[in-house]
Amino acid sequence: MALAGIRVIELAGLAPAPFCGMILSDFGASVTRVDRTKAAMAVDTQGRGKRSVAINLKTPAGVSLLKKLCLQSDVVLEPYRKGVMEKLGLGPQELLRENPRLIYARLTGYGQNGPLSLAAGHDINYLAMSGLLSRLGRSAEKPYAPLNLVADFAGGGLTCALGIVLALLERTKSGKGQIVDASMVEGAAYVGSFVWKSNRIGMWPNPRGQNLLDSGAPFYDTYQTSDGKYMAVGAIEPQFYKELLKGLELDTAELPNQMSFDEWPEVGRIFTERFASKTQAEWTRIFDGTDACVTPVLSFEEVGSHPHNQQRGSFIKDLSGEESPSPAPVLDRTPAEPCLKPDPMIGEHTVEVLGEYGITAVQIEQLLAAGIVASHATKTKL
Repeated sequence: MALAGIRVIELAGLAPAPFCGMILSDFGASVTRVDRTKAAMAVDTQGRGKRSVAINLKTPAGVSLLKKLCLQSDVVLEPYRKGVMEKLGLGPQELLRENPRLIYARLTGYGQNGPLSLAAGHDINYLAMSGLLSRLGRSAEKPYAPLNLVADFAGGGLTCALGIVLALLERTKSGKGQIVDASMVEGAAYVGSFVWKSNRIGMWPNPRGQNLLDSGAPFYDTYQTSDGKYMAVGAIEPQFYKELLKGLELDTAELPNQMSFDEWPEVGRIFTERFASKTQAEWTRIFDGTDACVTPVLSFEEVGSHPHNQQRGSFIKDLSGEESPSPAPVLDRTPAEPCLKPDPMIGEHTVEVLGEYGITAVQIEQLLAAGIVASHATKTKL
C-alpha cells in the first residue's frame, strides 16, 4: 500500500482527527491511537485499521512514554486546542528537536494563531467563519449546515491528511519533517474556492437559494416521487436539459427558456407535479441510460446494492456486517486495503505496540502495575 512503513501516533479525539487517521490507515500506514486509561469507551467511530494504546498522560511516566513513541514515529496527529501538548512538554518544537524527520500535524478549528486560536467551536462555527455557511440554504430560509461534513471532514480531516502526505513527500527530498497547521476554517474555505472564484463569471448574482447550483434552478434540485422517495436532477447543460424534459414528457415549446431566471419558480412547480406522478423506481427506469442527469436519492440501506456501486466495490462490510464507504481514490498499483476487523477497544493493543517500540516485557508489566498504561489482554500477550 502507498503508505506502508509509515508510523503514525494519533492522539484520541473527535470526528475530524480520527477521520484523518483512518485515511492514513486505509492506505497502509500503521496508526496507533493513544487513548486515556480511564476512558469508558472509545468515541472514535473511524478506528478502522488502527491499534489502541492506553496511556495515563496525567503522570510524568506516561508523558515520557508517549514521547518515546512519538520520537520513533513518522507522524504525530494531535487534535487538541493550542498549548495542550506544549504543557506536556510534547509540543512540535521539542519533538522536532530530537526527531527532525517528524511530521507534526495539528488539526484545530481556528489554527495555531490568531484571536480565535484558543476558542471552542464545532463544524457549524468553522463553516460560519469560512464564509460558506452564508451561501448554504434555500431561498427565504436561514442558512443551514449540511451535517458536519464540510468543515470537520472535508476542510479538517481530509485536508489534514493531504498536508501530512505532502509533508511526507517533501521529506523524501529534504530529509526533514515539519509542522502541519490544519485549520478547519481555512480548510472549509479552501474546499469552497470554486464559490469565490466563480463570482467573476456571474455564478452567484442572486441571494442564497436563488442561483444555479444552490436550489434556485429547477433543473438542479431534488423532487419527491409518488412513493415518498426522491430523485436528484442536475441537468445543467442544454443537451442534458433536453433529455430531462423528454423523460418528463414535457414540450420544450410550452416552457420558458431554460435560463429565464424569473420563470424558475413556475418551472419548478411543473417539475414538482410531474415527479410526484410516478414512483422513484418508475422514474429510475425512465431515465436509466439517458444523459438527463437524473438519479434516485439512495438511502444508506440502498447504496451498497446499487449495481454500479456493487461492481466498483464502493462500499464494504466489516466482519461484523457493518457497511461503510470504501477508501477513495482507487490506486491501480497500490490500492488501499481497509481492515475488516472491528474498531479497536481502548488499550486493546497496548502490550503489542509497546513491544514494537522497544519496551521490554518486564517494563510493560511495571507500567501496567503502576497504572501508567492499561491493557485488555495483558496476560495473554506477554
